[in-house]
Amino acid sequence: MKRNHRLAAVAALTLSALVAGTGAGFAATPAPAAAPAFHGELPAPTGPYAVGEEVIHLTDENRMDPWVPSSGPRQLAVTMVYPAAAGTGTPAPYMTLGEAAGIIERQPVLTRAGVTPENLAAVTTHAFDGARPQHGKHPLVVLSAAAENPRMMLTSLATDLASHGYVVALVGHTYEDSGETLADGQTAPCVVCDHPDTTDFDAETAGRAKDVSFVIDQLTHGNAAWRLAHLINKHEIGMAGHSLGGAAAAATMIADPRVGAGVDMDGTFFPVPTPGQINRPFLMLGRADGHAPGSGGDDAVWKQAWDAFGGYKKWLTVTGANHFSFADQNLLQKQAGFPSASPLSPERGMEITREYVTAFFDRTLKGIDSPLMDGPSPDNPEVTFQQP
Repeated sequence: MKRNHRLAAVAALTLSALVAGTGAGFAATPAPAAAPAFHGELPAPTGPYAVGEEVIHLTDENRMDPWVPSSGPRQLAVTMVYPAAAGTGTPAPYMTLGEAAGIIERQPVLTRAGVTPENLAAVTTHAFDGARPQHGKHPLVVLSAAAENPRMMLTSLATDLASHGYVVALVGHTYEDSGETLADGQTAPCVVCDHPDTTDFDAETAGRAKDVSFVIDQLTHGNAAWRLAHLINKHEIGMAGHSLGGAAAAATMIADPRVGAGVDMDGTFFPVPTPGQINRPFLMLGRADGHAPGSGGDDAVWKQAWDAFGGYKKWLTVTGANHFSFADQNLLQKQAGFPSASPLSPERGMEITREYVTAFFDRTLKGIDSPLMDGPSPDNPEVTFQQP
C-alpha cells in the first residue's frame, strides 16, 4: 500500500513535530516573539555509569542503496553509545552541522526561534567523545527513529540505556530523514520525504530491518567494524524504535532471530506481525489516546499485533502523551520557546520512556527482576497496563 493511503495512521511523523508536535497545523504555529539564542539540553542519564559516544560509518558492499541506487552500496552512519568512566572524554555534539542544517532547511521557522545549525548541533547530550569504556560485556540495543527523523532524536533514551550498562547503536537510515552525514563528510538529504506518494511503509520497514541486521553483523563478527566491539555481548541483543522505527523493530525481529527482545514506541505496525512470527519478548508503549483498546486510532492494529506475539509481552499506554513524548522533540520544542504540544510535560514523557524501556530490557536481556514491569505503579499514575 502506498504512503498516501496511510497518512491517517502516521500524520504526526514529520519533522515539523520538532516545533509543533504534530504534522498538522505546523504553518500556523507562531515562533516566539523575541527569540533568544537557543540552548538545548537533554536530561542527564540516570544510571551509575557515565556515557561515551563514537560515530562510525559502515558500507554494505552487498546491497545497493534502495533509495538512490546511483550512490552505490548502502552507507550508514551509526552512533555508538556505551557505558564509560566518569571524567573521561570531551562533550559530544548532538549532531553534525550538516545534519543540523538539514533540519533547519526543512523547518525554517526554527531560525525565527533563534535556532541555528551551530546551537542545534551543540545541544547538551551528557555523552562524551573518546570516553574510556567500562570493563566487561554489555547487551546491545539498536535504536531506530521515526519516519523522516534523524537518529539523534532518540539520543536521550540512548544515553540513559548506556548509563545503565547497555551498548546502544543509533542507526541512521540514509535518505530517509532530514540528513545523515556520511563517511565522506557529505550529508545525505531526505529522498523519501520528497516522494511521499511512492514510498511503501512495508518496504521501508523491510529496508530498515536489513540496515539493522547489517549493523549487528558488523558489530558482532570476529573482525568487527567498531574498535570497542569487545564491549558487546552478542548473545543479548534488543531493538527499540519510535513510530516507524517501532514497526522496524518488529520487522527486524521477524527477519533476524538474533534480536531477542523488541520495543515499539507509539508506532503502527508495517506490516502487522502474524502468529508464530515473533515468539520473543515485546513491549508496546504508546499514547493513551491512540493506543489504548477502544480509543480509536491505531489500537486495532496494536490488538492484532498483541494477539500475534507469542512470548513475554506488555502493552502500556501513557495518559497525556502525544506521538513525540517518546523522543527528544517535545523537550527541544519547549526549550526553543514554542508552546507545549502535549498535556504531559516533555520531561515526564522522557522519564517514563526511559524507565520502562530500561526495565523491559533489564528483565528480558539481563534477566534482572524489574518490578516496574509487573503492573501499575503509584509513582507512575500516567502508565496503564492494558489487558486486552
